[in-house]
Amino acid sequence: MTTLPGIADIRHAAARLSGLIVETPLIESPELNKRFGARILFKPETLQRTGSFKFRGAYNKLSSLSEEERSHGVVAFSSGNHAQGVAASAAMFGVKAVIAMPADAPAMKIGNVRKMGAEVVPFDRFRDDRMTVVRPYMEQGMVLVPPFDDPAIIAGQGTIGLELTAQAKALGVSLDAVVVPCGGGGLISGISVAVKDASPGTAVWAVEPEHFDDTRRSLAKGARVSNEPGHTSICDAILTAEPGAITFEINRRNLAGAIAVSDTATEQAVRDAMAYLKLVVEPGGCVGLAALSSGEIELSGKCIVVVLSGGNVDYSTYARIMAAA
Repeated sequence: MTTLPGIADIRHAAARLSGLIVETPLIESPELNKRFGARILFKPETLQRTGSFKFRGAYNKLSSLSEEERSHGVVAFSSGNHAQGVAASAAMFGVKAVIAMPADAPAMKIGNVRKMGAEVVPFDRFRDDRMTVVRPYMEQGMVLVPPFDDPAIIAGQGTIGLELTAQAKALGVSLDAVVVPCGGGGLISGISVAVKDASPGTAVWAVEPEHFDDTRRSLAKGARVSNEPGHTSICDAILTAEPGAITFEINRRNLAGAIAVSDTATEQAVRDAMAYLKLVVEPGGCVGLAALSSGEIELSGKCIVVVLSGGNVDYSTYARIMAAA
């Protein structure tokens, strides 16, 4: 097992990212507070560089490489948000980037990656092995930038936890829970390290799409388990086969639990984010808001932070969700 990233690594990442990232605010809606009988503070990483939290981890990873390593270029696989984070970071360092992306990834995400100068290699997310797709580039000397199971990636994402705990303190509130979207676990594992350091009594909850609840089932079993094939979800940004080895080791120690939400609940959350927060949030980025209606998190009289992890959604998908209101 690789040494697990700790709070010192997250603080180091914050120093590297200083001046480069948006310190996204905590915002709230009186209407949603009333609905849930709680104070709900939202952390909108939709406003982050590249439209999601992924830039934080990607830039921190590239920063951790030597000049010699970066000179060979970087390669990654991603459904879109990590791809954009890697492409943007590579452009800032002036290095080549090759990104393997599912052929069914949102066209907006694929287009954005190409605009940033990265080469896109399409693959079938249900039939192709991602490592098989990227291995030829690694054999040429390019450095793999994983989407979640990497200490530098986790530390970069953990800077969100540093920010939200400091912001809550500035507001004079004590956080009862932090609710975070979860795919492979890089975002929530990093956030959990920072939150537990600043506020050990704060519960940290993962949220996943139905049928892609590998973290929920892994926590219940006490070991990593994979998702059954054959399912789909609107939450393209957080569809992973199984938790990462590093991320699960952190999450099994830090998380209060994980919640699975339906696509129907997630689509309603996307509409609520637009109606009450005036934010465009992609489905995978909005599962935390959807989880508030699950009944699995104690809300009454509590103060909760919900991370909205990204806003890169195709126009057609967003229009369909809005039209269903």
